[in-house]
Amino acid sequence: MTERLPRWVWVGAVTLACIAGMVNVVGYLGFEHLAVSHLTGTTSLLGAALVEGDWRSVRHLWAILIAFSLGAMLSGLIIQDSTLRLGRRYGVALALEAALLAASVPMFVHQQLNGALLAAMACGLQNAMVTTYSGAAVRTTHLSGMFTDLGIGLGHLIRGMPLPMRRLTLSGLIISGFLGGGILGAWLFRAMHYYALLIPAALTGMTGIGYVAYRHWALRRQRRWLGRAAGAPRTGVGRDESGAG
Repeated sequence: MTERLPRWVWVGAVTLACIAGMVNVVGYLGFEHLAVSHLTGTTSLLGAALVEGDWRSVRHLWAILIAFSLGAMLSGLIIQDSTLRLGRRYGVALALEAALLAASVPMFVHQQLNGALLAAMACGLQNAMVTTYSGAAVRTTHLSGMFTDLGIGLGHLIRGMPLPMRRLTLSGLIISGFLGGGILGAWLFRAMHYYALLIPAALTGMTGIGYVAYRHWALRRQRRWLGRAAGAPRTGVGRDESGAG
């Protein structure tokens, strides 16, 4: 599937991985120290909390799992199918993600769990959106699959087997984007505290608004082109219909 992904998907995936890295590091450095962009560690912590009888942590961890899943559900409601189309509702999903991140800031500032829940919902929305347009070939909010692909590629290289270079390149770029976002997010957190989340919110929002604007422009251009094509004279029609040779 990766070989068929157009360039705009590559750029979008790496950019969104960077945004997810920023959001996750702010959530982790925050008052609850919760990862919000992926659920593997959260589920493990939930198991440990259940054994220890730490019901406060159980409630918080369950809430993170549910919020992430609700974000993915929102993506399914907005985008609706798994067909790769530039004209789908990705702009709406990105704008909603930006709104969720922006709304999480005042809650984080007041040390309310709802801040982490909104951030987790934004990440679930983003990850489901990318999964939808990539046919599950790409993840941007966690890196287990990307590192797995790199490990498989290394094994193939040792065996002398052909390497799927485009997939390995995309995996490397997404890993780099997520790491870069984590570095930038940690630096911003030191400088701006929870207001650092306004940066990924602004980036996501501008991307979503720009995408919607581009979509409307492209549709108008297509309609104008179709209108001109429909109004163009069809030469030779009379000759053909009359049968004159």
